[in-house]
Amino acid sequence: MPQPLPGRSVAAMDIGIIGAGNIGGNLTRAFTRLGHTVRVANSRGPETLADLAEETGATPVLADDAARGAELVVVTIPQGKVPDLPRGVLDPLPDGSVVVDTGNYYPQRDGRLDEVEAGTPETVWTAQHLDPTERLHWVKAFNGIQAEHLLTAGRPPGDLERRALPIAGDSADAKRTVSGLVEQLGFDVVDAGPLAESWRQQPGTPVYGAEAGVEGITAALEAAPSERPAEFRA
Repeated sequence: MPQPLPGRSVAAMDIGIIGAGNIGGNLTRAFTRLGHTVRVANSRGPETLADLAEETGATPVLADDAARGAELVVVTIPQGKVPDLPRGVLDPLPDGSVVVDTGNYYPQRDGRLDEVEAGTPETVWTAQHLDPTERLHWVKAFNGIQAEHLLTAGRPPGDLERRALPIAGDSADAKRTVSGLVEQLGFDVVDAGPLAESWRQQPGTPVYGAEAGVEGITAALEAAPSERPAEFRA
């Protein structure tokens, strides 16, 4: 059963972000506002991130360099582009480092991914491609929230309008770290279970895009159907 998940207090961190679309760009904005150091990469090269860098103070880098010196990396690119990332893009991370995946599978955009169609959860699929030796701790988070809400929807603890976000992962310690970041952004956290259960927060499930507190998010996770909805299949 999903449970509220208090995070640990998170000091300023070195964060690498691979992907500078709506979610990646706004996480860059949000994390730098909170005092974290951010290196951000996209598929078009650092020179195309000059405006984001000027706005936030983040350092634009090549994808190969996003993980260098990072304590945590966020992968936030279209699911179908994951195999196109440079080989060994996460190799600079020490064993046991935390990787957050925000990805969603949209077959109309990503093309058919047979393993995901067959039931492999999206983040499990991404981890298999980018971390084949399973030395890193993966957490699925931020995949069902509108990008602008990362900057506008946060509320202080105890606020009646404070929303909750689900996260899933196999490492309790990694989930506490990510929960601390989510709480800094102004959201409560609901533990959606291990990565094998992360299908509960994929597109088309009740929790995807839900704007609710802990009780509502918990109920939405429990109501998730085990089969991917037809509109999110190839």
